[in-house]
Amino acid sequence: MNPLLSNSTLPLFSRIKPEHIEPAIDTLLSEARNCVDALLKKNASYTWDNLIEPIADSEDRLNKAWSPVSHMNSVVNSEPLRNAYNACLPKLSEYSTEMGQNEKLFLAYRGIADSDQFQSLDKAQRRVIENALRDFKLSGVDLDEEKKQRFKTISQELSSLASKFEENVLDATNAWSKHIEDPALLKGLPDTALALARQTAQQRDKDGWLITLEFPSYLAVMTYADDRELRREVYSAFCTRASDQGPHAGRWDNSDVMSRILALKHEMAQLLGYGNYAELSLATKMAESPRQVLDFLNDLAERSLPQARRDLQELQQFAADEYALEDLQAWDIGYFSEKMRQQRFQLSQEEVKAYFPIDRVLPGLFQVVERLYGMHITEQQDFDSWHPDVRFFAIHDGDGQLRGQFYMDLYARPNKRGGAWMDDCVSRKKKGSEIQTPVAYLTCNFNPPGGDIPALLNHDDVITLFHEFGHGLHHMLTQVDFPGVSGISGVEWDAVELPSQFMENWCWEREALALISGHYRSGAKLPDSLFERMLAAKNFQSGMLMVRQLEFSLFDFRIHHEYDPRQGGRIYQILQEVREQVGVVIPPDFNRFAHSFAHIFAGGYAAGYYSYKWAEVLSSDAFSLFEEKGIFDRETGQFFLTNILEKGGSENAMQLFINFRGREPEINALLRHNGIGE
Repeated sequence: MNPLLSNSTLPLFSRIKPEHIEPAIDTLLSEARNCVDALLKKNASYTWDNLIEPIADSEDRLNKAWSPVSHMNSVVNSEPLRNAYNACLPKLSEYSTEMGQNEKLFLAYRGIADSDQFQSLDKAQRRVIENALRDFKLSGVDLDEEKKQRFKTISQELSSLASKFEENVLDATNAWSKHIEDPALLKGLPDTALALARQTAQQRDKDGWLITLEFPSYLAVMTYADDRELRREVYSAFCTRASDQGPHAGRWDNSDVMSRILALKHEMAQLLGYGNYAELSLATKMAESPRQVLDFLNDLAERSLPQARRDLQELQQFAADEYALEDLQAWDIGYFSEKMRQQRFQLSQEEVKAYFPIDRVLPGLFQVVERLYGMHITEQQDFDSWHPDVRFFAIHDGDGQLRGQFYMDLYARPNKRGGAWMDDCVSRKKKGSEIQTPVAYLTCNFNPPGGDIPALLNHDDVITLFHEFGHGLHHMLTQVDFPGVSGISGVEWDAVELPSQFMENWCWEREALALISGHYRSGAKLPDSLFERMLAAKNFQSGMLMVRQLEFSLFDFRIHHEYDPRQGGRIYQILQEVREQVGVVIPPDFNRFAHSFAHIFAGGYAAGYYSYKWAEVLSSDAFSLFEEKGIFDRETGQFFLTNILEKGGSENAMQLFINFRGREPEINALLRHNGIGE
């Protein structure tokens, strides 16, 4: 039996082979089409029960088959898997567009919306229908036949290009490594980084050490390697991945892919009657206009730039005074920032890491969730997975009800996409009296254990873990029974980061740190003196960090907002203009950052990267209520659970925020938490 067509509760990962993928997706797409056709023919008038629910059930089966395929393509990538995955992308895109352009289906939904029964549906059901009517329009249901066909072609090509972009980045990342036999070259690297480099070399049957472009290896070199030439070489390889520059110039070059993506997105927006893709992007977001987004970003930049310039000036002065280095380059920033942090705050990242072994952080994170929301998280031993590193957990509420389950894949390895993310495996859905329990994937790329040293997280890693777990809680703790708006589904994209960034705040609270930290050898608690130094260093270079995120956000928004077919993408021209406006660290000319900016070219953040800062206003303001009431105040935690996490996309995000906070969001808490303007 094809494991993708089984009715198993969870995916049968170990049994899924590339040859299963296309036949399963073909079968499920055919079933989904037949389902819609039969329902439209069978009924003269339409209701939730005789149309919307059966279509949702059919598409849920399709999603549950595609989810493990898409996930495995990201975490255990191989040529046969990649080929099977790519073969399905145009088919899925065609189905999606076909449904979105089905006029009879659109009229059936509109008929339900206009009928007396609409007001008798609950709020979440009405939201599903309202979103669907919006999405019909965004799929081109009103276009003439020629334009509909063009829209469909564009959608398919965009799907393939996004996959190609990501593959190029992965291949370029995997292709480069530096074999080192002279330990002097690695002077400055901490024991954990050396152990990882030696372990990586051994895995590839080499003596000595192996540096790669996987993020833990790259970051260690950029932060600690005394050898400036080694830092320059690794930086150059990393920031030119998948481009026309660097050691593999032209081999996996994303230049044409990026240009084509921008052109097609602009054409799609214009087909739908929008001036540009930024306008189209905002149709599903909280922000009301491009001007509002740009004003928001420019205002933040204006507030942050003076501090960012001071941050850089201090770093340049430090490098000159302490190390006689006058020409600070991009590959020096991380290294001298760490030296300066150590001197100014007597704080070393390695010292901090010793207190955050994963076997302390993870149970502590679960305790934080228990104290906030009364949820109990237990590890499950008997489950199928895609890799031996994967762990599996279940969440139960105080009444013993299973609320969600999740896979955790925490460590970097070859053939695994970089970065950290949460994705949905199974969505919550109610069928009769049965509840389909939501399941999430939580993926990170931390340093794996090395020798007798367990996996140690630096504090940024801890924040990343809490961030992704916040997304996971949003998906898993939902009480909405309809897949279109349960969990993260249907949430405005610029509000979807609220629960994730909200969770990050506990990483800075003494009471929470007592739960998530303990020395990996002795078990000793995080010393008060170290905590005070961490707090003192919390906003170290926060101005520089803020304007770097604003640089990404403005660049993303502008290349989509200002696209002109006569001039092409102007990607690096606009990036240079943005850097001149908000940047303080100007990278070298060969830097090709955009060529690996997967968030906007292969993810869902095109003309939406600003969402991180937009949602940080929401999350900071939400957390300020806990600062007033107590970070583990159970009543406030329950209030956040019932007003935000459990509601999913069933209501407007601004209204949900107002329900929780009692007013619209204010920016003051964001600035205060980042030490801006103090």
